Amino acid sequence: MEARELGVPGAWLFSPPVFPDARGAFAAPYRAEVFADVVGHPLHVAQANTSVSRRGVLRGVHFADVPPGQAKYVQCSAGAVLDVVVDLRVGSPTFGAWDAVRLDGDTLQAVYLAEGLGHAFLALADGSVTTYLCSREYVPAAEHGVSPLDPALGLPWSRWCAAEDLVLSDKDAAAATLAEARDAGTLPTWEACLARREQLLAGSARP
Repeated sequence: MEARELGVPGAWLFSPPVFPDARGAFAAPYRAEVFADVVGHPLHVAQANTSVSRRGVLRGVHFADVPPGQAKYVQCSAGAVLDVVVDLRVGSPTFGAWDAVRLDGDTLQAVYLAEGLGHAFLALADGSVTTYLCSREYVPAAEHGVSPLDPALGLPWSRWCAAEDLVLSDKDAAAATLAEARDAGTLPTWEACLARREQLLAGSARP
């Protein structure tokens, strides 16, 4: 399996070998040993989520309070999505920056994003199946969002889908802009995220 860090520190793209044959194809999109070697610590999986989306569905930008935060390992097993990671960590040298990769059922690549990073994706095909391995269970009070349509972020949805074809939940459509979320104090801080990573590297973080 190959891996490379994305343009946002704390996010990696994992590319497994895919073995096609007359029956279809096989791959192992997640391997614990490879993950730990690349990221520096194991991934504790507390919850696995699966979503099925039609073309044009836009989910995110979602993030969780830090500490403890919620890291995610995201893979598309059918269809295709444009997966976007956004640096929401106030004080980060790359605050407000983002990176985007296409995940699909052919390459079976996966994206890992550390605690404090924002996540969103756009379904590029009907029946796109996305699975997330999450380091923490879903806690509604600790979950937040930033508008994926915030012009200050400039996320690249228009390159893939017309604005009138985007489908958002009411909650995502009403989410605060990045500036509003920063002013409200809901965004994670760079210092808290660094402290969380140090705990994980030392093996002292609670699962």
